Amino acid sequence: MKDFAGKFAVITGGGTGMGRELARQLVAEGCNVAMCDISAEAMAETKQLCEAKKLPQGLRITTHIADVSIEGQLQRFRDELMEQQATDKIHLLFNNAGIGGGGSLFTNSREQWERTFNICWGGVYLGVRTFMPLLLKADEGHIINTSSVNGFWASVGPGVSHTAYAAAKFAVKGFSEALMTDLRLNAPHIKCSVVMPGHIGTSIVSNSRKIQSGSESERLTEVEIGVTRERLKGMGTDTAGMSDEDIQNLALDRARSFRDEAPTTAAAAAKIILDGVKADRWRILVGDDAHKLDVRVRKTPEEAYTTEFYNSYREEVGWRLG
Repeated sequence: MKDFAGKFAVITGGGTGMGRELARQLVAEGCNVAMCDISAEAMAETKQLCEAKKLPQGLRITTHIADVSIEGQLQRFRDELMEQQATDKIHLLFNNAGIGGGGSLFTNSREQWERTFNICWGGVYLGVRTFMPLLLKADEGHIINTSSVNGFWASVGPGVSHTAYAAAKFAVKGFSEALMTDLRLNAPHIKCSVVMPGHIGTSIVSNSRKIQSGSESERLTEVEIGVTRERLKGMGTDTAGMSDEDIQNLALDRARSFRDEAPTTAAAAAKIILDGVKADRWRILVGDDAHKLDVRVRKTPEEAYTTEFYNSYREEVGWRLG
């Protein structure tokens, strides 16, 4: 797919981050966009940004409320876009929605763990199931599934549990790679790519906490403060002399720095992804840190989960994920 003009694209998680930037860049190339998110306010801002420059006549941007882990909501999204976009086909499916959290089988609740897993993995699987009939009707199609560097390296450091997110992203990577053969045999006009970003400047840290807690408040609950203390201890930070307010402020600063001080912006990440689709690349690494980690894990897989591996890599790429 060498250009996107006149095509129809579906983007999950279009309210913020890479989803927002994918929408903006696709619209700028003349592509119709239907996005979903759980936040109507965030999607409205995305749509406003897309419409900041006068749109080509007839170009459509529609927004739809949907939790990607719930099949019925995705099906409603599909039906709404068919009506509002006046189409029975799509050309591009970006399964982009995701959250963090639920890192431990022991210290996090089962509900938190499964919430993360069901959005990050279930949303991709259900997205493909839901929108495949519309892709089949197009003359060409492309499925773009967002995994992560955590889809080939299940860690954010040896002192922190990271099981739910990493398990989901490994599932997305494996599903996408297997899907390529399935498509080649049964729907050869549809391609599939798996996206593996490193540290991208998005609001995933703060958004994930809000989704997991069911609150829009920036303030951590008492339980969240306790969990944050344990996480910091696991990363080598002495929290004994820190007050609850110190922990609160540190958490807010972490979310801000993750977004604002990332080595790759969400806009740059979206461009890399779209360029990868145009180049028909099935494996799209996003960010210099992702490329370097890929090389390291492949070179010394037996050492990938040692403290020495993590510290050396973090020093090389300048990660500050604490």
